Amino acid sequence: MSSLFILSFIFILLTPALSLEFRYHNNREIEEYLFDVKAANPDITHLYNIGQSVRGQQLWVLALGVSPHRHTVGIPEFKYVANMHGNEVLGRVLLLHLIDDLVRGYRNNEMWSVRLLNSTRIHVLTTMNPDGFDASDTDCQYSQGRFNYNGIDLNRNFPDAFAGVRGQRQLAEEQREAEVRAVIGWLRTETFVLSANLHGGALVASYPYDNSNGGSELVGGASITPDDDVFVHLAKVYSHNHATMHRGNICEDSRPFLEGVTNGYEWYPLAGGMQDYNYVWAQCLELTLEVSCCKFPPADELPVLWTDNRMALLAFIQQVHLGVKGRVFDGSGVPVENAVVEIKGRSNMCPFKTDRHGEYYRLLLPGNYSFTVTYPGHEALTETLYIPHGPDQYSAKTHNFLLRRITTTAGSASATPTPANTSQANPNPSCNYTLQQQEPGRAMSGPTWSGLLVPLSLLLVLLSD
Repeated sequence: MSSLFILSFIFILLTPALSLEFRYHNNREIEEYLFDVKAANPDITHLYNIGQSVRGQQLWVLALGVSPHRHTVGIPEFKYVANMHGNEVLGRVLLLHLIDDLVRGYRNNEMWSVRLLNSTRIHVLTTMNPDGFDASDTDCQYSQGRFNYNGIDLNRNFPDAFAGVRGQRQLAEEQREAEVRAVIGWLRTETFVLSANLHGGALVASYPYDNSNGGSELVGGASITPDDDVFVHLAKVYSHNHATMHRGNICEDSRPFLEGVTNGYEWYPLAGGMQDYNYVWAQCLELTLEVSCCKFPPADELPVLWTDNRMALLAFIQQVHLGVKGRVFDGSGVPVENAVVEIKGRSNMCPFKTDRHGEYYRLLLPGNYSFTVTYPGHEALTETLYIPHGPDQYSAKTHNFLLRRITTTAGSASATPTPANTSQANPNPSCNYTLQQQEPGRAMSGPTWSGLLVPLSLLLVLLSD
């Protein structure tokens, strides 16, 4: 039997298993679909779980890229998270179809997909709150299922950078919800550069901060981060690539938003939110994307809603290539972890530091910036860099910093390293965010690739003839 016939036979059998309908898939169906995609595309996908929900459902993440199993130096890490509120469900559908779109585009050698997956490692968590989804109904605005199984709003359960200033007691990590602990642990395994979490009930791109202590960050009713210009740009990228979000007045039950974007705090204050946690503690710029006026849109609207969001989802991923990236090397030429990389005029609550690979990533708009790099036992290094626009080239500017050791002369006082500049940094957050050494991809437990067991068995029979 010819190999061409066998390949055709496999393709015919695979096609139904990987077809993706426009409907709401339950948690088990999503899990099976992710396993099918991973099994059919082992060269560009990697499936791993980051933990479990309160009821023990696995929180599966699919990574896509040309090196999907582990980080590659110089390749930024990006993530999408959906269904944090169990009754806000469109994000689940959008991310499943995004996976399908990326894989099909890559297999068809479409340059938009090939360039994205060659230059970016994309992580997709289709549901952060599977228990809440199981409890949800289909009401447009007031359906149940928002909270997790313990009745907790997951977007109020993260550590909050402003809580200590207000005298609020912070929960110990082990006291937080299982889903929140899973995401916190996830952020310790990878240096995510850019992220968005998908919600529903409005049509707007919201950016940090969500909270404030009434200090210098509060400007004209908005709580402004040191990277506000970048956040506004990111929000507008999504809004203006969306079919209607940029109009700002589509949803009848929501206030208007200029150009379809808003500062989170200016919209409404929110303590314990995930996007602030990503930015302050994980060095990851995250937006909250409200992608549908209705929390649980009718199923017959899903094809149009996918079309409305598709270009925005892809354009937003591409923004991970803004700014500059590189490594910091010590006086011996070894890349170093926890070197502080600061930019004049952008004093973050927790300074941005190099990861375990000695890498740093800073999302910046085009322009000139003054960088100061500090590391114990070495002279502080200050350099001015011109940053071009990177997304169109699918690569940020690459620049490495080479440090010089501090030298001492006989009889002189020992030199001490220049401390990180914390002039504006809030002393409240504990900035111990050293990455764990293990890779996030854990041993997979769950369903086998049942959709292809029969086809593979038939193939073995055919090959034995």
